[in-house]
Amino acid sequence: MQSSHIEWLAERPGERDRLLRSLGPVASEALAHDWGAVARPGQVAPPGDWRIWLMMAGRGFGKTRAGAEWVRGIAEADPGARIALVGATLGEARRVMVEGASGLLAIAPWWCRPVFAPALRKLMWPNGAVATLFGAAEPESLRGPQFSHGWADEIAKWPFAESAWDNFMMTMRLGSAPRVMATTTPRPVALVRRLVADGDVVVTRGRTVENKANLADGFIAAMTRSYGGTRLGRQELDGELIEEVAGALWSRDLIERCRVAHVPGGAGDAALLTRVVVAVDPPASAHGDACGIVVVGLGRDGRGYVIADASVEGCSPEVWARAVAAAALVHGADKVVAEANNGGAMVDSVLRAAAQTLPVRLVHASRGKVARAEPVAALYEAGRVAHRGAFPELEDQMCGLVLGGGYEGPGRSPDRADALVWALSELMLGRQGVAQVRGL
Repeated sequence: MQSSHIEWLAERPGERDRLLRSLGPVASEALAHDWGAVARPGQVAPPGDWRIWLMMAGRGFGKTRAGAEWVRGIAEADPGARIALVGATLGEARRVMVEGASGLLAIAPWWCRPVFAPALRKLMWPNGAVATLFGAAEPESLRGPQFSHGWADEIAKWPFAESAWDNFMMTMRLGSAPRVMATTTPRPVALVRRLVADGDVVVTRGRTVENKANLADGFIAAMTRSYGGTRLGRQELDGELIEEVAGALWSRDLIERCRVAHVPGGAGDAALLTRVVVAVDPPASAHGDACGIVVVGLGRDGRGYVIADASVEGCSPEVWARAVAAAALVHGADKVVAEANNGGAMVDSVLRAAAQTLPVRLVHASRGKVARAEPVAALYEAGRVAHRGAFPELEDQMCGLVLGGGYEGPGRSPDRADALVWALSELMLGRQGVAQVRGL
């Protein structure tokens, strides 16, 4: 079948399905699993002698399917292939790359289906090829093993991204020509910027609309109406790598410098924190914006540690109140701080209904979000706040708060960032917004 015909069918799933039915069960099943016959050009590995292939495209482009099919092709062709599968966390690697709707198990034909051994973190193909799962949240787990190929998924949301990537690349020492594929929605984090700038990395870009035929009816139109032309739309739909927002209170590099794996001083976070606060930025309506819920602790070293983003979206007051209560219980919070500008009495009653013993303090915003955030951003500049791990959605909002009062981040409101500001203000700032010296 000529390439022009393949491209035509890839863009018309209805015609493709009719063709498959006309071929009979055996031939149609074989063709349905022939990735070269159904993939769009942007989903196929580039020609040439490359070592790293970066697929950077909008949501819904088909990045996961492309990554899984690339791995499948290698495994079926080479019994000696040893493949590393690295997700942001080990759980995400399993949930998306292996067991997801476009993951390796879902796309495998019945006659060459790998066996998944979760306890071993391994996929084993009938011919002897093996893939092993890893999480970038544990970069040291990539020390020691060696592989011939690797698939790195959603690298823009990896915690400790550069150290995980460097360890990952050092495992590529089997075979005559080790290769790595990285798939991601673009975010201007250090690792993504570094790979895009590397002339030896082959970059494939793509837009969500290119996969319109396989997305729900009306999805593209709805997303275009809501986000077309915005920074979020250009990033999440058009696959553009948009650099830092000019004048933002936080930069990606600043947050990266403030990232740690653990609260220092021992094995358990709870014993190392003198206080833990859950802060809440309630949505203005029952089913509107997200409810920002952020957990912050004060370390014995006097440093503030962001330890969880428990925010929830599109839910009723009762649901987000239960999420607040759960976060307080799990992290042993001694106080819940909630913004009360939008119906203070309601916020208080809903939170107390979720947990009768929940210590709640209502705070009222007399200044704008950016003005409240400025002294908190200064704490980061001074090295007095750290993120234990990565919080992509929260960090995107932080990097969208602009000096002077604007917001250029994802969503209509920086709900997660606002909750962060309330939490750190409670722990580390005086009533006048001046940093307090606690244990320093």
